[in-house]
Amino acid sequence: MNPRQFLMLLLAPLLVAANGHDGQPHPRTAPELSDVALFVFAVVAVWLTRRALRRRAAARKD
Repeated sequence: MNPRQFLMLLLAPLLVAANGHDGQPHPRTAPELSDVALFVFAVVAVWLTRRALRRRAAARKD
């Protein structure tokens, strides 16, 4: 790891903290993109799990 990478690793938390919340509440007008992404991820995870369990149950019947 070169010194520049090490310095960025040390300063990364400070950069994140500096760009944080401004302290003023804002009303939500629509779902955030992260909310939509989490919902889609959950739907895909449930679908894949159910598909895998159905295949497992079908394999046991044979």
